[in-house]
Amino acid sequence: MLALSQVALRRGRQLLFEDASLQVHRGQRLGVIGRNGCGKSSLFALIRGELETDRGEVTLPRGCAIASVRQETPSSDRSAMDTVIDGDPELRQLLDDMRAVETSGRTEELQPLLERLEEIDGFTAETRAGKLLHGLGFAPGDADRSVSEFSGGWRMRLNLAQALMSRSDLLLLDEPTNHLDLPAILWLERWLKRYDGMALIISHDRDFLDSLCTHIAHLEHGQVNAYTGNYSQFEDARACLLY
Repeated sequence: MLALSQVALRRGRQLLFEDASLQVHRGQRLGVIGRNGCGKSSLFALIRGELETDRGEVTLPRGCAIASVRQETPSSDRSAMDTVIDGDPELRQLLDDMRAVETSGRTEELQPLLERLEEIDGFTAETRAGKLLHGLGFAPGDADRSVSEFSGGWRMRLNLAQALMSRSDLLLLDEPTNHLDLPAILWLERWLKRYDGMALIISHDRDFLDSLCTHIAHLEHGQVNAYTGNYSQFEDARACLLY
């Protein structure tokens, strides 16, 4: 469970929110909404440990693995397939270690690496990465192309695929549909509905939030208010409170 308890956060002189309390449980998909500048991205940075609270605390289960989408992808000769697989750091390290062992001829060191690879389903890594690339709209031959060959929008799709490749307990997505066409958005909705961890999603796409979210967190006037249901249900509940 992710829990915020009486959290206050300032950026410079601006109070983004105070006395914010929120709980997110495994299997829940929380849409994070609010006007630009209200603190949505800062909330994500707080959860990732990049910012500290001014008051209150953020707690996560011990060993909680957090995945989020990088906002920049420098030009690189690394292939799309390798870039996606890099989303699982332990898997990448195992593959690098195996390559080093095989090159050195120390075959006696291979067995524990192979056992761990099997434990984390590493033998299916390329298949799983290929499915992510396909779902996000990449053509069959794109897996072997270098990152430098893709435009900025397609590099953002690579970043998203990399985050989805991670064996995470908590997934933070900031405007994930911005660079996607409709087929890729629909595929992402299906993928996220199967995700069994905690998912927090910042989005202005109401249809996406309606289809996907089990809960909504609304940031407004320095407060974080939680609602059960999707975006339409949030609007109905908020209308009842206002009137």
